Amino acid sequence: MRYVGNLPYATKEEEHVLIPMSDGVRLSARVWRPASSDDAPVPAVLEYIPYRKRDLSSVRDSIHHPYIAGHGYACVRVDVRGTGESEGVLRDEYLELEQTDAEEVLAWLAEQPWCDGSTGMMGISWGAFAALQVAARRPPSLKAIVISSFTDDRYADDMHYMGGAMLSDNLAEAGTMFAYATCPPDPAVVGDRWREMWHERLENARPWVVEWLRHQRRDDYWKHASVCENYQDVRCPVLASSGWADGYSNAVTRLLGNLDVPRKGLIGPWSHKYPHLGEPGPAIGYLQEVVRWWDHWLKGEDNGVMEGPMLRAWMQDSVPPSTAYEERPGRWVGEPDWPSPHIEEVSRPLTRHRIAWDGEAVDKDGSGEAMTVQSPLSVGQFAGKWASYNAPPDLPYDQREEDGGSLVFDSPQLTEPVEILGSPCVDLDLSVSEPVATVAARISDVAPDGRATRVTYGVLNLTRRDGTGEPEPLEPGRRYRATLQLNGVAQCFPPGHRIRL
Repeated sequence: MRYVGNLPYATKEEEHVLIPMSDGVRLSARVWRPASSDDAPVPAVLEYIPYRKRDLSSVRDSIHHPYIAGHGYACVRVDVRGTGESEGVLRDEYLELEQTDAEEVLAWLAEQPWCDGSTGMMGISWGAFAALQVAARRPPSLKAIVISSFTDDRYADDMHYMGGAMLSDNLAEAGTMFAYATCPPDPAVVGDRWREMWHERLENARPWVVEWLRHQRRDDYWKHASVCENYQDVRCPVLASSGWADGYSNAVTRLLGNLDVPRKGLIGPWSHKYPHLGEPGPAIGYLQEVVRWWDHWLKGEDNGVMEGPMLRAWMQDSVPPSTAYEERPGRWVGEPDWPSPHIEEVSRPLTRHRIAWDGEAVDKDGSGEAMTVQSPLSVGQFAGKWASYNAPPDLPYDQREEDGGSLVFDSPQLTEPVEILGSPCVDLDLSVSEPVATVAARISDVAPDGRATRVTYGVLNLTRRDGTGEPEPLEPGRRYRATLQLNGVAQCFPPGHRIRL
């Protein structure tokens, strides 16, 4: 038994607890729980990921699980089947077997003498995917979830494809997971079976990207475990967060707008990090918020956790372009609902090289001279990574290099601040010279000295202009209308600056 910080409960830790699955495979868990739970059961909180609790995520795990356990919860960190010290083989992400395993883990937890029968799930990235996907399956003990940096749409808004165009992270993630899924278990924990378990993983290993490339369209492969297919499947309360520098900046507001369960959203200036470890800063006291969430939904405390705004978001101030920031200046804003009644949708027409502002004349019938572009392959080299991990140079740098190979539309120099919160859209009237074409759009904050900081962007494979189903080749020379949705953002453009598309 040991005390963790200055917390209400003394906790004890069990490093390798085996949880049996119905097919005989055993999953390895690390458990932190109040010492008093031997006699006074508590709710259990599950984090379920493949990132090896003995090494890869051990430092991170040692921060939040002891803290939450010290406030009266049994925190259980389980390695997904075939990873870490768990038996079996991991063959792909978010498979049916992974989710049925999670349901069995939750049932096992609810039956333990130190658990009062109520459970929650939490996590970031894969762990958040898992929590949201399992919540949609409605296991009886699951009362609430807490998720960070996730998506509800595995095809259109994950690391694989964007707007029907393949992302480079599709390849990078496959390499990462090939490495993780073939690492051996720790002999110090599993004993002499470690070599047998390792060989089973090696013999069954394959690059997951092969399967991901077989499914370049929105089919049943991606629809499985995409909660956006039916938001009504989720019936428990959801606390969702992400960061503007993350690749997953859109799903929080989509959940707020589509779920009909108690829900709260939080979006900060962060990269792919938990909010209490948030970089760029400022980080927040996120674990305190998580404990309040659990206290209300797992213990029934009337602590006002649902009071205040539905969405809290960090409105970012202007900054010079950089591949990394220690902090992003700005302020917190709150919206009572989403979509918010306080946000006005404004349309800004495009004219030749300009974003038409209030009262500016535009070519309303579209008969003006056409503007053409065929961007060189070098465009995109200053885009940064799809998802920042706050590991320079993963944020976009000065966009003037990109602008040189693009069509550019500038607003007039602003005379008062302009703020955007949400996901801007670009409506295009265009024609192409080839049957397959892609369009990318960026919004940048242009300072008086000309430096351009990217604010948000989007990509659309124009053969998917009517959705993300079957591709429809383009007819060269024919005019088309297409709408390109950019990633969600909160940004304040100050007076003296220009907005650039």
